[in-house]
Amino acid sequence: MEASEDEQLERVDSLPEPDLASTSSGLSSILNTEDSRSTSSSGDISFTSSSSGDILAILVPEAAAPMLVEPSLNGEDSTVMATARQKCVGRNNKGVSWGFTSVIGRRREMEDAVAVVPGFMSRTCHHVGGCTAPDSRTSGEISPVHFFGVFDGHGGSQVAKFCAERMHEVIAEEWDRETDDGYEWHRRWESAFSSGFERADNESVTEAAAPEMVGSTAVVVVLSGCQIITSNCGDSRAILCRGTQTIPLTVDQKPDREDELMRIEEEGGKVINWNGARVFGVLAMSRAIGDRYLRPWIIPVPEITFMTRTDEDECLILASDGLWDVMTNEEVGAAARRLLRRWRRSLMTDDISPAQAVADNLTEIAYGRNSSDNISIIVVDLKSKRRRQQRPSTRGVE
Repeated sequence: MEASEDEQLERVDSLPEPDLASTSSGLSSILNTEDSRSTSSSGDISFTSSSSGDILAILVPEAAAPMLVEPSLNGEDSTVMATARQKCVGRNNKGVSWGFTSVIGRRREMEDAVAVVPGFMSRTCHHVGGCTAPDSRTSGEISPVHFFGVFDGHGGSQVAKFCAERMHEVIAEEWDRETDDGYEWHRRWESAFSSGFERADNESVTEAAAPEMVGSTAVVVVLSGCQIITSNCGDSRAILCRGTQTIPLTVDQKPDREDELMRIEEEGGKVINWNGARVFGVLAMSRAIGDRYLRPWIIPVPEITFMTRTDEDECLILASDGLWDVMTNEEVGAAARRLLRRWRRSLMTDDISPAQAVADNLTEIAYGRNSSDNISIIVVDLKSKRRRQQRPSTRGVE
């Protein structure tokens, strides 16, 4: 008898421990799929890989806001709280941890790839753009900018693997290529992502030697101290858990989405319902890296969104459609919040991070719901590790 989803959430330690070494340096942790394994005969999930890591937090003392007493119109004093000095939300962006899983699931081949690159760039928060406190001391300090990407290949794994190995380098190069003169920071990132995705598309043909019928989705998040910048091609997806909210950072680019359908038909293409809406009855997405044989209807042009970070942010989740085919945004967000808070309240050891626990259990739930695709999930815990440890333990207290 299969376990219920509530029981799966309870079993936070039920999946195998990560088999890749954690990384908290600027080096990438990139999942390749050459050693992927098929589902075992018992029905257990065979992991391609999982990994987690911490970017250690630096404790920044927070001065208490001063109390001011103001006279009121009725003669009684009114106490108000003065505005505290502004500071970067991300506290130099060093207090996040991450975990990921990537499994072959019920597919015969593994075509997903994952890239986690802590500190793929190092800049001041003000220089990157969108700082919530541009005049603060922390805004002018050099801090890391992190890269997370999920790539879901189709027709083969070549393009997905290439994107996992190369995309972060291309984005950094394109960002540096743009000058500050005449570019508002939103526009600079939009240009860097658009040019970067186009370059990755072109390079995949030559460097990855990808056939014309091979392609990949690409959902990428760049995390600075104060901003979450998301770029998406295809139907992989990213969400943000903020307080009790689940906020979509991407919208699937499907052929029957009204604007995408109009674009395809204006170019002389057709969308045919063949086990779902597909471009010419072939591809179930309208944008991707690769897929040269379906130009100009399939394009590598990303949609880019910006979200300012807040202290209420719980976690980021990026995943391939092996998760989203069987769970809604709200279901994933609710499960992640419930498990994260339960894990943080517990006295678990550091053998596995809360982010890794969420990635493992979302994978188990998706598989239990009969997901038929590869399943790749990245979870980024946005709560400072130091902040999580501030509550004193009562273990051993009489």
